[in-house]
Amino acid sequence: MMQPAGKVFVVTGAANGIGEQVVRELLARQARVAAVDLDEAALQRLSESAAVGGRLSTHRLDVTDAGAVAALPAAVIAAHGQVDGLFNIAGIAQDFETAAGIDEARMRTVMEVNFFGTVAMVRSFLPELERRPGGAVVMNTASLAAMVPVPGAAIYGASKAAVAQFGYGLRQDLRHAGSAVSVTTAVPGTVWTELVRASANTLGTPEVVARTFAMPAGRAARRMIETTLRGRTRVVIGKDAHFYDGLGRLSKRAAERISYLQVARFVYRSQKKR
Repeated sequence: MMQPAGKVFVVTGAANGIGEQVVRELLARQARVAAVDLDEAALQRLSESAAVGGRLSTHRLDVTDAGAVAALPAAVIAAHGQVDGLFNIAGIAQDFETAAGIDEARMRTVMEVNFFGTVAMVRSFLPELERRPGGAVVMNTASLAAMVPVPGAAIYGASKAAVAQFGYGLRQDLRHAGSAVSVTTAVPGTVWTELVRASANTLGTPEVVARTFAMPAGRAARRMIETTLRGRTRVVIGKDAHFYDGLGRLSKRAAERISYLQVARFVYRSQKKR
């Protein structure tokens, strides 16, 4: 297992939600972190509240900007001298809407951020990660929606399924090449963040109910970090994700049907009200 103290990790989506918790947990374990996010004001708040001096650098970045992504490794090396790991957490959701109803521009943005942004970050940092003599780690964030179709989230689910398959395939590529870089695919279910709070409000789900079924973001972050540092292939996070992962192994049809029964009435009801 890689020991994080003194190592340097790049974290995207670092200013809010799970990404912020990953940053704080890595810093608590005495790592150095390059926090990457589009929200510059939130990055500044993170830096001020963390108060760890040079162990934390912040980098405003749009993961869909190819030029900026290509230039980021040099900026991280300038700040920290090396890169030992990459946590790809940046992502966006779609509103609850049908595959035919989602705006085409939004559809493409979801794919660009979630899938192509993840791929671009890996391709940009992989040469630096390969240089680490003791090995390095990559974590990509998929979703429960990549395992089972969720009503109103077809495009989001497709983007996260693409992330998952990319991670599994990348791990095989690196294994064949004899690389010391390991790749972990995280498959989180419902994790309590502002995004989940907003989704619950959209669906008309009482916040107290939604929060009861969600995993705290800090706990999810610890699971992501621990399994990634151990070099595991895959980590499923949250009770709902474990439920559908297990059920899907027995019956894909049953998993799909239960997902529909659990969510559809809220999703399609909310659409009618618009």
